Amino acid sequence: MRYEKTKVKRNSWSRWYFFVPSIVGVCIFSIIPFLDVIRRSFLVGGVKGWVGVKNYQMVITNSAFNLAVINTIKFLIICLPILICMSLIVAVALKDVTRSIAIKTMLLLPLATPLATAAVVWQITFHNFGLVNGALDILGIQTRNWMNSSLAFYILVITYVWKNLGYSVVLWLAGLNAISKDIYEAAHMDGAGRFLCFWKITIPNLKSTCFMIIVLSLINSFKIFREAYLVAGDYPHESMYMLQHLFNNWFRDLSIDKLAAGAVLETVVIITLIYIIRKIWKEG
Repeated sequence: MRYEKTKVKRNSWSRWYFFVPSIVGVCIFSIIPFLDVIRRSFLVGGVKGWVGVKNYQMVITNSAFNLAVINTIKFLIICLPILICMSLIVAVALKDVTRSIAIKTMLLLPLATPLATAAVVWQITFHNFGLVNGALDILGIQTRNWMNSSLAFYILVITYVWKNLGYSVVLWLAGLNAISKDIYEAAHMDGAGRFLCFWKITIPNLKSTCFMIIVLSLINSFKIFREAYLVAGDYPHESMYMLQHLFNNWFRDLSIDKLAAGAVLETVVIITLIYIIRKIWKEG
């Protein structure tokens, strides 16, 4: 009996051995470096000399930082609802399609497309002598460089939705397929229509999936910088000047103090947003 208890206890501990490499890797490459970033955010030049919150004050009062924050917030407010709603509509439409595998593959192609290739496509399409301008010139419509106008922001929105739509659709489909068909059959027998089933059955059962998609979409929205940088460079039109552009310029100028303080502020905001969303979802 004692041997059996010891064996069970040993087996319960053995599963944690598989987590050790991951935990060590996360600590070395993520947690410890971020703690060092927090330390540097309170130092002069990010190197030495304690200055308290002076670096944070310098970042908050920076005009470029304020512009980047406004554009980033605007980007999130516009992109997240469009991506979530559009991907849900596409997922519902594909749920009962028999040959949806080919369509899913097409939707996931943007994720496999190299960034440099995508950037070249956007340059060919929207710059001075791009396809869009060429078509408008044929029609006699006066054109301009789209990337040097306020339209650049909406091109960035299109890029984000195009890049992340397929992944979100796959997640929605996984949530839709997890809902038992018996629930829909019982609802139809009671006289419920498709819209009522969608509102009363589908939406409530997709609550956890929706939370995951919102969080992933929020995180992915801060990765759109790469496409924008390859298309428009270090200093794009002010309408698409995001936090990532600002951080990249600070890094290039070795402004470690401002870069560290800005990174900490951004991390705190992202964690707070995720916490608020999670709290709303649990209480809803």
